[in-house]
Amino acid sequence: MLRNAMEPWHLVVLLVVCLLVFGSKKLPDMARSLGKSARILKSEARAMRADDRPTTGDVTPH
Repeated sequence: MLRNAMEPWHLVVLLVVCLLVFGSKKLPDMARSLGKSARILKSEARAMRADDRPTTGDVTPH
């Protein structure tokens, strides 16, 4: 039943509905803000991974 859930014409209908709901002026702004959010998320995830790595120079024995 769900084997062919996403046909190409589904995407066309989805794009037309988005265009009608949001308008042609807001779509580029929404895409731009989505790209900025993705870049921020990627850089934050990279920073968190870098923070988890142990460094050899920072450990001082007591």
